[in-house]
Amino acid sequence: GVCWSYGARLLQLALCSGPLAAGSCHRRSVQTHQDHHRLLQHPIGRGRSRPAERHHRPLTDSIIQLDKSVITGIATGDALARNKSLIKVWCKTEINTTFYNVTVESCSAGSVCWEEGNLTWAQMNSSCIDYQQKCKHIFAYVTLPDLAVGLILLAVSLIVLCSCLILIVKLLNSMLKGQVAVVIKKVLNTDFPFPFAWVTGYLAMFVGAGMTFIVQSSSVFTSAITPLVGIGVISLERAYPLTLGSNIGTTTTAILAAMASPGETLNNSLQIALCHFFFNIMGIMLWYPIPFTRIPIRLARGLGNHTAQYRWFAAVYLVLCFLVLPLSVFGLSMAGWQVLVGVGVPIVALVIFVIVVNVMQSQCERFLPRILRSWEFLPRPLHSMEPWDAVVQSMFGFCGRRCCCCCKCCRTEEEDQEKMKRRNSKKSLEMYDNHGMSRDEDTVETVKATNL
Repeated sequence: GVCWSYGARLLQLALCSGPLAAGSCHRRSVQTHQDHHRLLQHPIGRGRSRPAERHHRPLTDSIIQLDKSVITGIATGDALARNKSLIKVWCKTEINTTFYNVTVESCSAGSVCWEEGNLTWAQMNSSCIDYQQKCKHIFAYVTLPDLAVGLILLAVSLIVLCSCLILIVKLLNSMLKGQVAVVIKKVLNTDFPFPFAWVTGYLAMFVGAGMTFIVQSSSVFTSAITPLVGIGVISLERAYPLTLGSNIGTTTTAILAAMASPGETLNNSLQIALCHFFFNIMGIMLWYPIPFTRIPIRLARGLGNHTAQYRWFAAVYLVLCFLVLPLSVFGLSMAGWQVLVGVGVPIVALVIFVIVVNVMQSQCERFLPRILRSWEFLPRPLHSMEPWDAVVQSMFGFCGRRCCCCCKCCRTEEEDQEKMKRRNSKKSLEMYDNHGMSRDEDTVETVKATNL
């Protein structure tokens, strides 16, 4: 999903970078932001609750509540809203308005004025907010800034998400094994017979779009199929079109809300909704119809293999893709397009060169110079993960060697358990090692014949 998203956005950036398209894309982006805000303010786009939201809304409201008026003010460009806190503290307020009469020299437009003798009177008013009841969530009684609250919620949410995914994988791994796993795997991953095998992927897209339309959340759908891929029930080739279909299904909410807009805003609202829809369609046309262009599958398999061998690689990958890379591009763009081009073009050229050399090393090595037929001429940390893995292992093993005796005791117990597992011929299933997923009927028959 990350590879597909980055590729589609890079294509859109290339299309909007031309001199003729630059002004059009800029005007369209401004209009898109305004239309999106109006779309969110529509009753259907704003008040329609998703099925999953009805269940987790009480829990999230007990943790934190956001002030939607501040969010609306920031979206509409209100300068005063930028200095307000996003955390909602008072849930019940009342505005008290007091009217009084004063004498004025001249009556301003829109004021209620009258004359009595030689004096001109005008009716004025003043309003004050009466804070009556505080909200009942965790952060309503704390004085932490919004940044600190956001970091706390981010850390807790990541811990909960990872824990839930691990528990789901363990549960599914214990339930789906043996012949049941073989049958489910064959049903989900079987293609149509020739010459209609190519239809299977597009049918999976419709299934992904339909399921996402039902649950009204692509994140829920992709989070549900990720553990199934992890234990081997769904293959990467089948999960890829399902994920692309979920990207299409998530656009239906905006389209339905846009179609229910009033007549004066229907054109603009439908335009922004269709922009989202066709953006995902263009991404699918770029990265799926031709089998050679299904690069995200190969990238996902390569990243998965690296993560299986080096567990710390997943955390490094997330930090680089979602934190370092966006912040670097943003910082260079803020410095000016000259700096962005001067730094970005050499890096992009180096990446393209490395990719081309890697492909030629595996396909047509004889056309390369002798020095480029392998990366051995570079320092080892530049072409191997083992030196980095040794550094990470030494960092994590520091506690076991020097800090406390508890770590050593735990490590000794883990080593004893591993030895017992090696001695036992019937090994228990690990989290990503479900033997029922990697064995089909032919393998079963071969094993039986060997035993016989």
